[in-house]
Amino acid sequence: MINIVPILGNRKDFLELLLLADEQESMIDFYLERGEMYALYNGDLKAICVVTDEGNGICEIKNIATYPHCQRRGYGTRLVRFLLEHYKDRCQTMLVGTGDSTCTISFYEQCGFTYSHRVPDFFIKNYDHPIYEEGKLLRDMVYLKVIFKREQGTSVPD
Repeated sequence: MINIVPILGNRKDFLELLLLADEQESMIDFYLERGEMYALYNGDLKAICVVTDEGNGICEIKNIATYPHCQRRGYGTRLVRFLLEHYKDRCQTMLVGTGDSTCTISFYEQCGFTYSHRVPDFFIKNYDHPIYEEGKLLRDMVYLKVIFKREQGTSVPD
């Protein structure tokens, strides 16, 4: 049975999994304690995420990771759907930033995200080593978004 639970303490215990989505611990440290963390279990731990409140009605998925042996089984999608439902009344826009990787961008688009903007040279300027995904050197951070439209007191992803 799938269970998604908030993680309130000992967040560094999940560092191994968080590093799958963000390869540099110092970058994780920027958001780990100011964000809300959720873990997805199906028997044992399968996936983890961190969401921050960026102000002005914007929340951001800063990290979402699934163990490699658990990928392509719907856990990441289930976690994103949970986040969109959980935050729909708490923010107007949900952002996620990722490298310019076809596979990752496609995943978020399938979850309902659309292109928002790009931060040129983000990975080059902010990481102490080159980051590669799908054999490609990552340079720019690509942001995608879900805008929650409000209808008669309810919120649904637009």
